[in-house]
Amino acid sequence: MPIAVIALGISGAFVTTSMQSASKANPPQIGYPLNAQGGCNENIPQSCDNTPKAFLCRVGGGTAGPQAFGKDAQGNCVQTLWRP
Repeated sequence: MPIAVIALGISGAFVTTSMQSASKANPPQIGYPLNAQGGCNENIPQSCDNTPKAFLCRVGGGTAGPQAFGKDAQGNCVQTLWRP
C-alpha cells in the first residue's frame, strides 16, 4: 500500500510539472506601419507577435521594410512588435 501511494505521488508531480511548462500560444498581434502623420496606416495590416524576439515586425515580413507597430489603448501605433 505505501508503495502505491509513493508511485501515485511521483506520477502526480510529473503531470503537474508538464502542465506548467506547456507553452501558452499567444494569438497573433496585428501591426501597422506609420503613415505620414505618424498615425496607423490601417490599409497595410501585418501579422506580428508581442513576444520579444531577435527581429522587429516589418511590412512584408523581411528585415528592411517599414516597422509595424501595435496599437495602444488610445489607438496610437506605439507598441513594439516582433516577427512571428
